[in-house]
Parts: sequence; structure tokens; C-alpha cells
Amino acid sequence: MRIGILSDTHNNLPNLRAALERLREEGIDTVFHLGDITRPEIAQELSGFRVIHLVGNGDYLSGEIRRVLLDLNPESYSGLVWTGELGGVPIAATHGHLPGKFDELVDSGKYTYVLKGHSHRRLDARRNGARLINPGALGGLKPQERSFMILDLDTGKAEVVMVG
Repeated sequence: MRIGILSDTHNNLPNLRAALERLREEGIDTVFHLGDITRPEIAQELSGFRVIHLVGNGDYLSGEIRRVLLDLNPESYSGLVWTGELGGVPIAATHGHLPGKFDELVDSGKYTYVLKGHSHRRLDARRNGARLINPGALGGLKPQERSFMILDLDTGKAEVVMVG
């Protein structure tokens, strides 16, 4: 099973559309958005996907974003922390702005993957038996390159895809 991992869109519609186009081309139907979609109108773009959205510090309208995502697909999720399995693989995710939450998830030893956004810095590392992933950012004011990831849960291959 392959999944898309996006984060920190910050209203950058062209980059989000480019990422979603690639995910559709790849036949990916489940997407983690690790926070900072920022507006419900931007969430509308995620139509056609099951979205696991981790509320970020820039998602001031989180209730409206959640409503949009669930209206688009009742199997979607929107909240501060997600833990579960996809394809039999235990995964945890959070935006990264809650003090200590990311480290708590990593240090629990329960998850094969722990995903986060917030920093806008790509990460693919290992700690305590978990693989830590941050796909980078699709938008925002910080000057780094824009990116997202495609992760194959069966093989562990993570592809960084540059946009913008």
C-alpha cells in the first residue's frame, strides 16, 4: 500500500494541486496531511482521497476543515493526533506543535512510522525502532524547497517529490 504524505500547505494552492495530481497519477487514495491546510476552501481540493488530517497551529478553522474533509469522504479523519494501522502497519501522526507529543509517540515503541510536519524541514530518520518522517512543506513563508513524500508501506521506500 502506498500513501501520500503532505504538510504545511499554508494556502499554496498551485503546489497542493501539483502534489495531488501526482498522487492521482500514482493511484494513491490515502493521504496524510500533517497540518496547516489553513482554510476550508483549500481542504476542498482533497476531494477523491481518504485524508488523515492532523490539525496544525495554522488551522484556525479546524472545525470547518474537518467538516469539509468528512463531507468529501466519511472515512477521513481530522484531529490533533492519529494512531492506527494502514495495510497492517502501525502508524502515528501529529502536526508537531504540541510540546512533547511527537517524542511521546516515538518513544512508545508502538509504531513503525511516526509522521509530523510543522518544522517545514524534511526528515527521514530512525529512533527507538520507529521511522520518523516529515515530508517538508508545500507552502509558507520560509525559503526552503517545497516537497511532499510518497511512502510504500510494503517496501518502506519513501520518495521525496519536489514541487513549485
